[in-house]
Amino acid sequence: MPSSTVIVFGPSGHVASVAAQTAASLGAQVHLALRDPSKAIPLLDSSSHKFPRVQADLTQPETVQAAARATGATAAFIYRVFGGGANDHMRGTLRALRDGGVRFVVFLSSGTVTPRDAAALSGAYGPDRLIPFEHAETEAALAEVFGPGAYAAVRPGFFATNLLNYKKMVAEAGTSGGVIKAPYPAAEFDFIAPEDMGRVCGRLLVDGPELLGAGKEAVFLAGPQVVPQGQVIELLGEVLGKELKAENYASDDEAVQSIMADHALPESTARQLVASYRATAEGKPVFDPSTYAEGVANVEKYSGRPAMTIREWLEANKDKFVQA
Repeated sequence: MPSSTVIVFGPSGHVASVAAQTAASLGAQVHLALRDPSKAIPLLDSSSHKFPRVQADLTQPETVQAAARATGATAAFIYRVFGGGANDHMRGTLRALRDGGVRFVVFLSSGTVTPRDAAALSGAYGPDRLIPFEHAETEAALAEVFGPGAYAAVRPGFFATNLLNYKKMVAEAGTSGGVIKAPYPAAEFDFIAPEDMGRVCGRLLVDGPELLGAGKEAVFLAGPQVVPQGQVIELLGEVLGKELKAENYASDDEAVQSIMADHALPESTARQLVASYRATAEGKPVFDPSTYAEGVANVEKYSGRPAMTIREWLEANKDKFVQA
């Protein structure tokens, strides 16, 4: 039975805001859960749909349970958070959702998680592979707390929004263009659009159990083209009317230091990210070929429209690269 009342956590995010809009367009009453309910959300604030707000923090399970109960939501969109009451791989938060009346969860996971059998998730990765480790363990917690058929683990590939990490360098390049330092420009990614992820998540929020069918929780998503990062940076320059050229850092250490400075990440996490870029540049794809094809097909299957190409996404979002 479709969910008529849903709750979306973190609705100011690129994916969550589109998920909320999509669920509302499908007829659901969508409640937004935020740490600060007064926060502006341009996409949703300008929508013709009404989105009641409630205070909640995924790291504080008691607020999650209270929000679920207050809204009467039977389906929820969540993402991986760290700290506070979430250090148990979100088990406390998931129990709070369940005890608050939620019966189906859409979890924004990661395409780096590959096991399809829930029983194989816990322990599949070590903390030295932080992204798949954290997401796989939360998927395992979902299977434990909610059980088969009561959640969808959406596993997207490489986010197109990662290109916004170069926004400062793009601005510094000036009107004519310049060099953009990027770790391993030859690394190839699928650059999936958050709009596509959000539309899939919104559809699953409303129709998830019936849409997925028995025995399927993992939903891989991928962009329609696998393109070298350096080529995409050049394409970004073309869209912005300037000439941009990607250049690798002189060393992995330099790349690590830059990432740490720009994103306030611990060194261990920054090193893992750089290592993943290097591995991809050396020929290790984000997805194996069959999973990649499945991920591209799933976008249209669950959203009703083909996945956006990276050029389409850059054209639609070019203002994000020039806004202060």
